[in-house]
Amino acid sequence: MLSSARHAFARAPHRAFSTTSTRAYDVSKLILIGRLGKDPEVRTTKSDKEYASYTVATTNYPPPPPNPDGSRQEAGTTWHHVICFNPGQTNYLRTLQKGAQVYVEANFELRDADPSADSSSVQAQRQIFLRHETIRVIRQAPSHSETHE
Repeated sequence: MLSSARHAFARAPHRAFSTTSTRAYDVSKLILIGRLGKDPEVRTTKSDKEYASYTVATTNYPPPPPNPDGSRQEAGTTWHHVICFNPGQTNYLRTLQKGAQVYVEANFELRDADPSADSSSVQAQRQIFLRHETIRVIRQAPSHSETHE
């Protein structure tokens, strides 16, 4: 029995630290836990396809290491822009509000800068596109009455 298991394992593809490409195992996923920076917006593409766009703010914690003089920079906030093309999720995203703490899983794509673009434009910069996969609300946004008390 052990012999047959050994042979089956030997025939299985080995990919540990391989430099050759394989699409069956490649994953590029980003997990964010943060707060919605504003209410999600529903927009329409040029081909009349509806999509939702939302922003998640995360705090870089722990803060960066101390400077040589011993002082420490404040932990910074990073803003992540996420796009969702799933119609069912788009309807759900409409119900969320700014300030809600969320858990987001997104696929990401890194796009190189367009060398022919104007150097001051967004296209002339390297961009990360986050495509929404899953969102879960951890904590609802505080109501206005809670924030003014």
